[in-house]
Amino acid sequence: MFHLLHERSKRVPIHYELFPVYIDLGFDSGRAEILKKYFETKGLPYAIEFTDIGRRANSAENRENPCFLCSWERRKRLFHLAHRLKCSKIALGHHKDDIIETLLLNIFFSAEISTMIPFQNLFNGKITLIRPFALIEEKKIERFAQEMGLPFGPSGCPTSGKTKRKVVKDIIDSLSKKNRKVKGNIFRALSNVKLDYTLIPRSHSKENENV
Repeated sequence: MFHLLHERSKRVPIHYELFPVYIDLGFDSGRAEILKKYFETKGLPYAIEFTDIGRRANSAENRENPCFLCSWERRKRLFHLAHRLKCSKIALGHHKDDIIETLLLNIFFSAEISTMIPFQNLFNGKITLIRPFALIEEKKIERFAQEMGLPFGPSGCPTSGKTKRKVVKDIIDSLSKKNRKVKGNIFRALSNVKLDYTLIPRSHSKENENV
């Protein structure tokens, strides 16, 4: 994502400055050093923060889902950095597959219909989250990164490949092998919600009865 935003800044009539940030979660994966070298080749200021977020999230002390705590703490660090650096926008690398998987994750495990969105204002508009890859599939991003020789390093997370997201990804992959339209249909369903054919929450029903 950083590579594409950096290249795009040279060609579009929109001025923006990039400040790449990496939050190291404490897994000693070597990814921080790989990214440090890459950032320096671009000649831009950058920030790498070393934390123990990942280790704490996967420790016996944590009674929550490791991924939830890890994501929550990492996001907090990003917000603090954005405030300190006076950045009004935070670009996240979530892609189309993430959005599809999050919808099913929230249905299966949180009993709600919601997902990530490409553009989201937070803190009364002081910070805006953007997801430039929201319409691009994961495999296309991976192929582009390989062809361009972009840096890659394992996360080192002990939970990797054992998460609820991996379960959902496997379900989608299995269905897609039988019908390749499945993934696209789930994504399009997010903008094709028929409220007349959904269950109305009880609180709303009572309000309607009192009208």
